[in-house]
Amino acid sequence: MAEAGKPVHRANTTIQVTKQTRDHLAQLAEERGLSIGQLVDALAATQPTAAQRAEQVDSARAHAREVIGVDISNEDFASLDVLGNLQRIAAEKVLALPAADAA
Repeated sequence: MAEAGKPVHRANTTIQVTKQTRDHLAQLAEERGLSIGQLVDALAATQPTAAQRAEQVDSARAHAREVIGVDISNEDFASLDVLGNLQRIAAEKVLALPAADAA
């Protein structure tokens, strides 16, 4: 993806696809006023790589840890029941607070 204000350097490549896929890409590009190459650029820009997804996950986990104020393990995040784990951790945190004096 090009940065704003910087020239785009294009490289030629050949991608073998079925005739149906080529025709579909051509129609999508035409409807959007783009070349097929520009359409592929736009589609690729919407799909993060595995490394980019991992960075997004790490960033989201760091933000969640900061917001709720506890160090949640990656195992807790990896669990299918993330919400349940967050509720359990929050409950444990509340229970660990000093009890208020009864009046």
